[in-house]
Amino acid sequence: MDFRYIGKSGLRVSSICMGTMTFGSTTSKDEAFKIMDKAYERGINFYDTAELYPVPPKANTAGITEEWVGQWLKTKSRDSIILATKVAGAASGWFVPPIRHGLTVIDSFHIKRAVEGSLKKLDTDYIDLYQMHWPDTIVPIEESLKAFDELVKEGKVRYIGTSNDTAYGLTKANEVSKYNNLARFESIQNNFSLLNPRFHDELANVCERENISLLPYSPIAGGVLSGKYNSGFYPEGARFTSYIQNKSPRVQAMANRFVNDKTKEATNRYIQLAKEYGISPVTLAVAYSKHFNFVASTIIGARELSQLDESLAAFDFKIDDELMSKIKNIQEEILYPMG
Repeated sequence: MDFRYIGKSGLRVSSICMGTMTFGSTTSKDEAFKIMDKAYERGINFYDTAELYPVPPKANTAGITEEWVGQWLKTKSRDSIILATKVAGAASGWFVPPIRHGLTVIDSFHIKRAVEGSLKKLDTDYIDLYQMHWPDTIVPIEESLKAFDELVKEGKVRYIGTSNDTAYGLTKANEVSKYNNLARFESIQNNFSLLNPRFHDELANVCERENISLLPYSPIAGGVLSGKYNSGFYPEGARFTSYIQNKSPRVQAMANRFVNDKTKEATNRYIQLAKEYGISPVTLAVAYSKHFNFVASTIIGARELSQLDESLAAFDFKIDDELMSKIKNIQEEILYPMG
């Protein structure tokens, strides 16, 4: 088992993290417990959730995932688990968080309300990694970090992180923490995959220079890299099928960003590449996401137990220089042509 530290923290985590965002929507409680049990048996000690989960976010389901994770946690030794959760930020570009009447922001009041709620639902007295679910463009980062720092001092939270952030946002937060002697973001949870390698731009540079770890989510691009969208239709029950059927133009745009001619063409190439190496495209995708030195742990997901094996196979598959060169060729030829 490959274990890595998150940033400069004392959190030593498995290189694959078990994500839980479907638990309570497309995944039943019984199936969720089976998935977490299998992940635990395979050596995964890192589990990620959020006060907002499950997805798609709904007012009548928000918080169910944390409750289930908390119940499962009671079947294991708490000290054997690194537990991460998140405080919901302000309205993003495509939906309003259905929590606290949609008025969530990353200020002192909401951070403290959120953490108390998460501790209660998770039925634990501390959270190992507490993350800002996405940046707040209104509340000054100084206020947010002071509130997070108080939680660390109180022992309710061990370390803090951010998500869906930019190079500017991460750097600004890091400098504010440094000069005000506050707890700093040890991690950033952003989208990163074979289809979306843009983290390699300035964000990777910031992480490497400041020793902040990426926790990549959606390593198989919401299921796109499995090849299930390459059959010419949107499969029933799939994530982007529900997105494209949504009445919101913003949600439909999200689906089109992930499922389009370029991503399907690149996926076809990755499928052929995976066959060449005798692995599934899912295994290739997860192995790629966890390959880099700025990555601490890649967050995988599963709606049902049978989906887990191909992701877990990435524990035993390493990407060599020759394979990485072939991957870069696909990215440059199709996704991000240089000419």
